Formats: sequence, C-alpha cells, structure tokens
Amino acid sequence: MSKIIEIECPICHSNLWIDVNSKNIIQHKKTKKKNFESFDELLLKEKEKKEKVDERFLMAKELEKEKKKKAEELFKKSIKEK
Repeated sequence: MSKIIEIECPICHSNLWIDVNSKNIIQHKKTKKKNFESFDELLLKEKEKKEKVDERFLMAKELEKEKKKKAEELFKKSIKEK
C-alpha cells in the first residue's frame, strides 16, 4: 500500500501529491501566488500553519508512543511464552 503526501512547492506554490514509496509525483495543481494584504495577515497565516505543524507533530509523537508500548507488550508476552 502506497502512502501519498501533499506538499506545496515553496517556489511556484503549486500543490504536489507524491507517492512516498515510489518517490513519484502523482498529481500537481498550479495555484495562484498568495498575496497577503498586510504583514499582520501574513503573520497570522504563518502562526496558524505553525500550530497545525505542532499539532501533527504531537499526534505523530503519541502514535509512536502507542507503537512502542504495543511492541513492548508483544515482546514481554513472547518472552513469557518461552
């Protein structure tokens, strides 16, 4: 099963969908360059983007903790069975 991620090109601001396993671009969509009306609006957008990244990081961290805990449980169970 392939994993597909979506990223935004920092140069042309196009959206790219990439297959992580094959490292191929599956689809791309050109978007208009983002024009911000003010510096405050730009700062607000960047703050929101940072919060989303932080939230994803915390979710990934929790998922890794769960995986580690499950692996440890399976390891302990397999040792007890021997």
